[in-house]
Amino acid sequence: MSHTEPVKVEVGLGDRAYDILIGPGLLSGAGTEIADRLPGTRAAIVTDENVAAAHLETLKAGLEKGGIRAAVITLPAGEKTKSFAHLEEVVDGVLAAKLERRDVVIALGGGVIGDLAGFAAGIVRRGMNFVQVPTSLLAQVDSSVGGKTGINSARGKNLVGVFNQPKLVLADTGVLDTLPIREFRAGYAELAKYGLIDRPGFFAWLEENWQKVFAGGEQRTEAIAEACRAKADVVARDEFETGDRALLNLGHTFGHALEAATNYDGARLVHGEGVAIGMALAHRFSARLNLASPDDAERVEAHLRAVGLPWRMADIPGELPDAEALLGFITQDKKVSRGALTFILTRGVGQAFIAKDVPPSEVLSFLKASHPNGSR
Repeated sequence: MSHTEPVKVEVGLGDRAYDILIGPGLLSGAGTEIADRLPGTRAAIVTDENVAAAHLETLKAGLEKGGIRAAVITLPAGEKTKSFAHLEEVVDGVLAAKLERRDVVIALGGGVIGDLAGFAAGIVRRGMNFVQVPTSLLAQVDSSVGGKTGINSARGKNLVGVFNQPKLVLADTGVLDTLPIREFRAGYAELAKYGLIDRPGFFAWLEENWQKVFAGGEQRTEAIAEACRAKADVVARDEFETGDRALLNLGHTFGHALEAATNYDGARLVHGEGVAIGMALAHRFSARLNLASPDDAERVEAHLRAVGLPWRMADIPGELPDAEALLGFITQDKKVSRGALTFILTRGVGQAFIAKDVPPSEVLSFLKASHPNGSR
C-alpha cells in the first residue's frame, strides 16, 4: 500500500452493502482487502490483453500476499467482447478452475470486462462472489459501481444481463497513469455527469480543477470519490432502476444512439465521448424546449471543449445516418417505455430530471437541427 490511506465510500444496501476503496497502490494490497472480507477464498481473474500486459502481474502478486491463488481468463480488448461467445468462455474458465460458489470472480479491466465478468459471476453456479478492480476512469466512476452487468445483443447494447452487486470495488487511481489520454477524457465525461445531474458545486469545482484531476494526485482521488458518492447515493435509493436511478442516464439516450449509428466503432466514437455529446445535446434540447437557459447549454459545451471532448455530432469523424435513422436508434434503446420516449432533461446545471413523455416529433426536429448535414 502507498502511504496515503485510501478513501472509502460505502454503497448502502443493507446486508449487501459494500465498500469502494479509492487511492493509489490498491492493486498491491488487493489480497489483504479481499481476504479480510472473503476469508479462505480462491479466485479467477477476468481481464483483457491490454490490461493484462500492464497490471496483471501486480494484481497477482497483491493477491498472493493475501494468500489468494488465482486462475486467469484473458479476453480480447474492446466492446465486441461483451458477447454471448465470450460470456461462455468466462463461465467455462471459472468452472474449469473448479471454483466454488463462495470463491470470487475478479474483474480487472474497464467497463467491458466489469460488465462481462459481473454477469458471468451472477449466473455461474447460480451466483458467485464478485470483486471489481476497474482500470479505466470510466469504470472507476461509473460502471464498476452499482451492480449493473451484462452483454450486448445484435439488437442493442446491454440488453442481456443481471443486477449483481460486487462484494468490493478497488479503484486504484495509480493505474490511470497508463491510460491513453483519449480514454481518460472519455471517463471524465462520466465524472462531469454527476455534477450535471444534481451536484452543481461539483461541476463548478471541476471547471476550476479539471487540469489537476488529469494530472493525478489528491484532486483525482477526490473527484473519483465524489462521483462514487453520488452514484452510491442513487444506487442505495433505487437499486433496480425503477425511479431515480434513471437520472444516471443523462446523455446516454443520445449517446447510445450515436454509438449504434457508428456501429460501435471505437476508432470513431468511444462510450464516454458519446456520453459527452449526449450531455451537450440533452442541455441543448432542454433549452430548445424552454426548460433551461441556452447559457447552461453553452457552459456545458464550453467545459467539454476545454477538456478536449467532442461536444456535437459534427465532431464524430465520418458520415452519420440521417435524423430519422438516429431517432430509430433512440426508440430501440431500452429507456423507452410503451412507445413514449424517456429522456433525462435539465432545468439548468445540476438540475436534471426524468421526462417521461417526450414526443418523438420534437426529438426528430431537434436531431435535424443538430445534424452535421442538417439545416445549420
